[in-house]
Amino acid sequence: METTVNGEPRVLATDSALALITEIRRDHPDILFHQSGGCCDGSSPMCYPASEFMVGDSDVKLGEIGGVPVYISASQFEAWKHTQLIIDVVPGRGGMFSLDNGREKRFLTRSRLFGGGEACAVSDVTSRA
Repeated sequence: METTVNGEPRVLATDSALALITEIRRDHPDILFHQSGGCCDGSSPMCYPASEFMVGDSDVKLGEIGGVPVYISASQFEAWKHTQLIIDVVPGRGGMFSLDNGREKRFLTRSRLFGGGEACAVSDVTSRA
């Protein structure tokens, strides 16, 4: 699977997200993201220690942000394959099991259609899959 579409990366991070990644990596140097598809923490991008999250055979690697890999389940990828995911940060509590929890800011996924279109927040909606 290509990590770009027409030269555009499938996943990007804002400066705020990159700063929070740097902060988290001070405590947990080897991390990864998994774009959640719903359930307990909505559909937030979840940040885990790489040693504590088993990437499954059906997970798709979207790319990397700040040197950190970003994965999504195959079913979620099918629903979002025409969009570029933009990892951002907003005030609030992170997901219960995510490393942004307890930092009074949390990761949020925004998306836009490849080839243009406005970015919109998708992190607080339920899964399409």
